Amino acid sequence: MIDDMRHHLQIIPIPAFKDNYIWLIHNGHRAIVIDPGDAHPVFDTLSRLKLTLQTILITHHHQDHIGGIKTLMGKYPDVKIFAPKYESYDFEHTPVSEPDVINLANFNIEITLIDLPGHTLGHVAYYVAHHNPPWLFCGDTLFGAGCGRLFEGSPEQMLNSLQKLATLPTETQVFCTHEYTLHNIGFALTLEPNNTALIQRQHDTLKLKSLQQPSLPSTISLELATNPFLRCDSAEIQSAIQLNNATSLQTFSIIREMRNLY
Repeated sequence: MIDDMRHHLQIIPIPAFKDNYIWLIHNGHRAIVIDPGDAHPVFDTLSRLKLTLQTILITHHHQDHIGGIKTLMGKYPDVKIFAPKYESYDFEHTPVSEPDVINLANFNIEITLIDLPGHTLGHVAYYVAHHNPPWLFCGDTLFGAGCGRLFEGSPEQMLNSLQKLATLPTETQVFCTHEYTLHNIGFALTLEPNNTALIQRQHDTLKLKSLQQPSLPSTISLELATNPFLRCDSAEIQSAIQLNNATSLQTFSIIREMRNLY
């Protein structure tokens, strides 16, 4: 749990399905949830903490990110839902995309939209720049030591989206929506076995797993040091795929295909 005394906000990861996280932000009274694919664990958490659901943020249209919304709307008919402008949804919502800004006065936060095509064409992230440290809710674009599959977008789109995130302040906390970190690290080590930061991250993640704790949030700094999809200019990675002096796009395209089979 992450506690911010200045805004009196807490962020809680709610496990769902096999490896999803539904992130919940609350101020002790009201709550925001991000990508509620399953309503039941959200209900359980809201009930346990005596919270009222006020806002839902959606990063993209896949069912494991939206499947609980209609059930949540049934119990919280006044909930405000924000979802990507360039995707279709069959529930009432406010369409948003870059450079929109969402002001949530009850939480004293301002959320900036970032367009991230690749995993899906309309995928967005929600970024709280004024928080210290900043928060990034990036759905299935950037994972711990990995990135999302290309279901709709092109390698070029996904690489551009990842490079956009790589320019955020290094202390930014990364709240992605799947617990894939350890498996992603295993793949990354096949490309950069001599990366000491990556080796340390594997050790740290194994320790968290032994304690049954999430490996998330990550940080942009940690991803820059250990995530192969943000390190396409690494000589060791290019050597591993036998493609020296390749462009970042060439490297990204190859390692994304390799990760699909890992």
